[in-house]
Amino acid sequence: MVIDSGITDRRGRRITLRPVDDDNWRAVADVAPRDDQRDWVPALAARYLLLTERSEVWTSLAGYADETVVGHVMWGVDEDDSRWIGGMLVDAAEQGHGVGRAIVRTLAGWLAAQGHPVRLSYHPRNAAAARLYPSLGFTPTGAWEDDEVVVELATGGS
Repeated sequence: MVIDSGITDRRGRRITLRPVDDDNWRAVADVAPRDDQRDWVPALAARYLLLTERSEVWTSLAGYADETVVGHVMWGVDEDDSRWIGGMLVDAAEQGHGVGRAIVRTLAGWLAAQGHPVRLSYHPRNAAAARLYPSLGFTPTGAWEDDEVVVELATGGS
């Protein structure tokens, strides 16, 4: 299965989401954000891969720009059947080109098409997330997940 909404990054590369498998897991595990993002995400996507292996809730996906692994994102189903996006990392060398935006738009659109609310959470001091998610149509629900604000994709958004 490939999730392909036809979205490209600012370099014109087609962004797709693919299962993590025997061919790409090492490249996904090595995805590393910038050091200044460590307050919000782990040093390597490997942590998220382990989480999805040990959890029945989350599913990891590899983010591709054309045929190159550039990121990781995971999604899950909550008890109320809402769909959650979590664990997104874009490799430091790939940041600043719209890859993260394209990954979220691609996954959010695919999840929204399933007919359930699409949610995610982020720490309010994470300035990049606080700009990105509202610009994609996510609005606060009023709920909190630990110290993170919960947002939901507005109907018709992505």
